[in-house]
Amino acid sequence: MVEVTTTVRSSGLPADAFCSTCPTRELLDRLAGKWTVLVIDALYEGTMRFSELRRRLEGVSQKMLTETLRSLERDGFVTRKVYASVPPKVEYTLTPLGASLREPVAALRLWSEHHINDVERAQARHDARARARVTE
Repeated sequence: MVEVTTTVRSSGLPADAFCSTCPTRELLDRLAGKWTVLVIDALYEGTMRFSELRRRLEGVSQKMLTETLRSLERDGFVTRKVYASVPPKVEYTLTPLGASLREPVAALRLWSEHHINDVERAQARHDARARARVTE
């Protein structure tokens, strides 16, 4: 395990996501969001317009995608470029900081895709045991 020696500027304390008051916990919470992970992974393919992202991320609402992109922009992971046209054209691109998340984000997505059957089997066993306890 790699030890982190980063000091958080806002507090002067060491970064420690296990500490409830450390800002890294809030950042980790945002990064772990389903739509955050998928937006970062999708944007690694290249710059996309809002409508392209929405089509790529099946099931995301306009509101949720807007909120996710705003949060990613605020955190410095995404840049938003607005073109003066009718209708307005807006493009989103990963920043170098956002691109640095590509490997862990892609690994998480690939792990999920690879192990979904294992997880579903575990869930089925758990649910069967729970049903058996109820009928006892």
